[in-house]
Formats: sequence, structure tokens, C-alpha cells
Amino acid sequence: MSTILENIEKQMNTASATLVEDVKKIDGDIIILGVSGKIGYNLSALLMDALKKANKNTTVYGVARFSGGPESRKELEDLGVQTIVADFMNDEELAALPKVKNVIYMVGYKFGSTGNESYTWALNSYLPGRVAEHYKDSRIVAFSTGCVYPLVDVKDAAPSEEFMPDAIGEYAQSCLGRERIFEHFSKTNNTEMLIYRLNYAIDVRYGVLVELGTAVYEGRPVDVTMGQVNVIWQPDASEMAIRSLLHCTVPANIMNITGPETLSVRWISERFAEIMGKSVEFVGEESSTALLNNASKSHEVFGYPQTTIREMIKLVATWIMENGAMIDKPTHFQEREGKY
Repeated sequence: MSTILENIEKQMNTASATLVEDVKKIDGDIIILGVSGKIGYNLSALLMDALKKANKNTTVYGVARFSGGPESRKELEDLGVQTIVADFMNDEELAALPKVKNVIYMVGYKFGSTGNESYTWALNSYLPGRVAEHYKDSRIVAFSTGCVYPLVDVKDAAPSEEFMPDAIGEYAQSCLGRERIFEHFSKTNNTEMLIYRLNYAIDVRYGVLVELGTAVYEGRPVDVTMGQVNVIWQPDASEMAIRSLLHCTVPANIMNITGPETLSVRWISERFAEIMGKSVEFVGEESSTALLNNASKSHEVFGYPQTTIREMIKLVATWIMENGAMIDKPTHFQEREGKY
């Protein structure tokens, strides 16, 4: 890896002073369920860095099947995370998980959900109830998605938390099911929770900007039918997830997590073209509706994300042009019928 890429990676995994101050206030140990997903390493790295800088000896557990092999598990252990291999759908393995004060729940199934609907519902909607019962005496930050909202007219306001969900397709519906199950057990067991509706996190290895930037760099046309999008730098989103442990309530608190702007896909692509010295070709026409998210509530609580859209574009463009490693998990942000 080049020095340029190493510096970007180091920057992404360095905790902010704000996160360091907030982890000082979090009492008890922390368990991250579903830690081997796309966001898990970055969230873990930021958490461990913050704990070190705060001089706290909090134990952090990271649980997953680690089906991708031992490398991801070793990377987490090198950070100081105590990893546990477990299948959450296995009763005995779930029951054996350590009961700690703080839970960050990142388990979910999206890609391949079309054609495998029953498993999608089992993992996304049924499992949360079992987890909520196991961790009824904890506080839980449960990852969700902005996909629980419908497509909205781009001329209207993007949905805030006051907006009634209207999920499109079985994946999004199962995610709304996850929210409702957690909300139910928050009320019945008096469990403090926060529902964390995220879209879309931007990493240099994957995400909306990587997909658009790579298309521009490779000379492929960019479809602008889904013409507007919200994004947030993944380290900013990861820090907000950790800090959310201080904002769990009964009934469950709900927060949209994304950046402050509604961004044009065309505009983003043009910025990549400028940086890369490329031309860009567009196909389709911008629809009058898009999947959007108003995150002003989380901005009031946490402040605006630290990384701006132009900074994100420059970092992602550099990573692409330097041939940095990628994660082949497309966002399908252009999907308009909820089929994943």
C-alpha cells in the first residue's frame, strides 16, 4: 500500500476529540454484534482508539460468524477487540454471548434478499426479538436504514423522523420489521434503545461515491435516474453510532444518520471527472422522486459531520486513482423498486 493510501486509512481510523470525550461517559463494556460487516472494522478501530486516548480499560467484544475467513477476525483482535465466533440464529450460541451494558447491533441481510425472502425476514425481523430478550438489561443501538422511507418528490422536504415509514420491497419492509420489534421490546422490557437509520455511508473502498467515481474513471456511463442522494463519511457515521449509546431511551429513540445536503448524482460525477481528468457520459433522466433522508435531528445532537462532500470526493478519487483495494458490495442506491 502506498504512503498516500496508508495516510487515508490512518485518518479514517483515528478517533476525534469529541468521540474521546463521549466514550469517557459510557459506563460498562461494549459488544458489537455483526462486527464483520462493511462498517464493523472502522467502527471498532475508532472505538478502540478513543478508549485508548481516554485511558479506559473497557472490554470490547466483536461477534460474527466470520464466514469470510480468519483475516477479518485477526484484524479486529490486533485492535484489541475480543472476538467471538457465533451464529446468531443458533439458540445456544446466542444464549452464550456475554451480557454487557452496551450493545451495538449491526446484524442484517440485504444483498441477495430477492429470492431469499424467508431468510431475509428471519434475520432482519425475527432475530432482533431474540437479541432484545437476551440483552433486555442493556442499552442497544440498532442499525437500520433510510430505506424504510418511501421515495419522495425531490421538490418536497426529505423525510425526518416525524415522517411515517413506508418501506418499498421486502428488504426494506423486513428492516422496518426489525425496528418495530426492537421498539416493542424497548417498551415491554424497559430497555433503552436507539434506532440508527443510516444512508449512505461513504468509505474509500465501497459506497455511492466509489461506484460513481469508478464509473467515471473507467469511462462507463452514469445512470442519473435516481438523481439525488444523501451521503455521510463512514468514520463520521461510525462515531455517531458509538456516541448514540449515550442517547438511548425508552421508548426507543429514532435518528436519521446522513449528511446535511441533498446531492445531485450528476454534480458528484462531474466533480470526479474534473479531479480525474476524465469526461463523463450520462444516461437516463433524473426522476422526480428519490430516496432521501433528513438528518437534522442527529446534527442537533452530534453536530454536523466533520468531513465535507468535497473532501469525500477528493479522498475517494485519490483512492481509485492510486488503485486502492475495494470491497465488492455495491449499494444499489439506484434501485427504485426495493429489489436487492
